[in-house]
Amino acid sequence: MKFGLVALPKAEGAILAHSMEAGQRPYKSELTYRIAKGTALSSNHLEDLAALRVSEVTVAQLEPGDVHEDEAATLLAQSIVVDSAGQHLRISGAGAGRVNLYAAGCGVLRLDRAQIEVINAVDPMVSIATVPDYHRVDDGGMVATIKIISYAVPRRALDLVCEGAAHAMNVAPPVYSTATLIETRVTEETPSDKGRASMAGRLERMGLVLTDRVVVPHCEADIAKALSAAEGDIVLVLTGSATSDPMDVAPEALRQAGGQVTRFGMPVDPGNLLFLGDLNGKPVIGLPGCARSPALNGADWVLERVICGIEVSSSDIAAMGVGGLLKEIPTRPMPRRSTNG
Repeated sequence: MKFGLVALPKAEGAILAHSMEAGQRPYKSELTYRIAKGTALSSNHLEDLAALRVSEVTVAQLEPGDVHEDEAATLLAQSIVVDSAGQHLRISGAGAGRVNLYAAGCGVLRLDRAQIEVINAVDPMVSIATVPDYHRVDDGGMVATIKIISYAVPRRALDLVCEGAAHAMNVAPPVYSTATLIETRVTEETPSDKGRASMAGRLERMGLVLTDRVVVPHCEADIAKALSAAEGDIVLVLTGSATSDPMDVAPEALRQAGGQVTRFGMPVDPGNLLFLGDLNGKPVIGLPGCARSPALNGADWVLERVICGIEVSSSDIAAMGVGGLLKEIPTRPMPRRSTNG
């Protein structure tokens, strides 16, 4: 691709690099109009520019082997999304060298980081920016934008970029439809609706519904019985008293019911006091107290993956520590501040 100033008579068919004002016909009129950058200049454009005594323009001129920015962005998008239905992704139209990718349904985005890095390493003029791996997405949410930075790129570079781009990303959709929330009480009073309402909101945006409310005393036997009787595809436990040890009441209740605890505690704050387990193939999540708030916390990261059928191991949770320091909560009883002032 050639780029630079050319004499106006030689600019027909070239791509205007910078927006310009042009004379409006008939030329007796004082009105002008704007020719947007990226416009392929026609003979009429040249006449209108000449009416304002423009003698030269800055343009991009494609050479043999070049691919126009819109075509290049579209080809890269199609190389990534080879199965729109299976990947749950939608490709936008192209404009100004940009094509966006959108989620075709709610879920969790999965990325092949190595493939994305290759795409961005071949030629600086070819770029893709994405949301993070494991990012929760809503139906129609943008997950990536492809931008061809120059007005054209060499075909050989584009071919290299597209070669290994297939399935570089996909949206993992929810695989469950219901959840049971078991709440415990430490007194005779029924817990407030705040926790259930927050969890219902989290589940609703992922297409799940809560089964009937279950409130039991905060003791192992009652929780174990409720776990065994839970109707939901996923079981959530929100205790009236914080679970502060792997051998505390709720984890022990899961074991008593015949299940297992695969992880207690996570390096995400807020959200440290979470446990993850399994009961006869059914996921069980012991929620931290911060789940009573709709604000983002560590439980969201685990819950969203579980809902979408993504395996969450102890090591997966351990890896959440990088980026796991979430927004400070001003009303925390023990705020995160140095004791040294």
